Amino acid sequence: MREVDVKEITHVVREMVVEANYHLGDDVLDAFDSAIAEETSPVGAGVLNELKENAAIAAEEVYPMCQDTGFAVIFVELGQDVHLVGGDYVEAIQEGVRQGYASGYLRKSICDPFSRQNTGDNTPAVIHTEIVPGDGVKIICVPKGGGSENMSTVTMLPPSAGKEGIKDFIVRHVEKAGANPCPPVVVGVGIGGTLEKAALLAKRALLRPVGNPNRDLDLAAMEQDILTRVNALGIGPAGYGGRTTALAVHIEKHPCHIASLPLAVNINCHAARHKEAVL
Repeated sequence: MREVDVKEITHVVREMVVEANYHLGDDVLDAFDSAIAEETSPVGAGVLNELKENAAIAAEEVYPMCQDTGFAVIFVELGQDVHLVGGDYVEAIQEGVRQGYASGYLRKSICDPFSRQNTGDNTPAVIHTEIVPGDGVKIICVPKGGGSENMSTVTMLPPSAGKEGIKDFIVRHVEKAGANPCPPVVVGVGIGGTLEKAALLAKRALLRPVGNPNRDLDLAAMEQDILTRVNALGIGPAGYGGRTTALAVHIEKHPCHIASLPLAVNINCHAARHKEAVL
């Protein structure tokens, strides 16, 4: 049994929420380069170059890449052979978010849903914990912007809809979202399970490095087909037109009830921010 002091978790989360907001991952930057090479719209290519420049300035000048520094969503893979000591696990994560958003001068965006009173420190974070074999602790930080989250949805399709119905729904939904989620977007898709499982699958799909296809060849083919259809919509970077409406489509699936076909679409803006660390 390995002991891990929760103060280590606080420290790591504090660093990650700042790092995720200042430094865009190489996977996204590489996707920008690929999109610029293929973009036929001069305006679209110009927007993509501006996004690259914005990311470079944020990293060099130590600024958040976007004024919306996100809802702190934290995924934890907690080894079953780990004994957490030194305090409360959940509060340790919340304290890391609290400290990081203060020290990094990150905008606090979390409020009561009714009064709209801001909590003042960007907590509480949303925490998803999975117990896994081993004695490690893997933490993934995902600052999720409100604009793209607002363009996400969950639906219960009839089982008869099948693959084509799923693909049609996703493409129509991205078309309806238009420029609102700050394209080029990454489209996370969750298929199956129950209503809440589909939503979690869609969020988890966004953790995959941008453009890495699913290892399931059937799902990888679906991802590519949907991506092609989405980019044919012509919405383009920032909604100014072009062939780069999405950088990637990522799908995850889970078995579902014989009477159901849950489908979730979780859209991420071009700032597909996520950082991970292992204790």
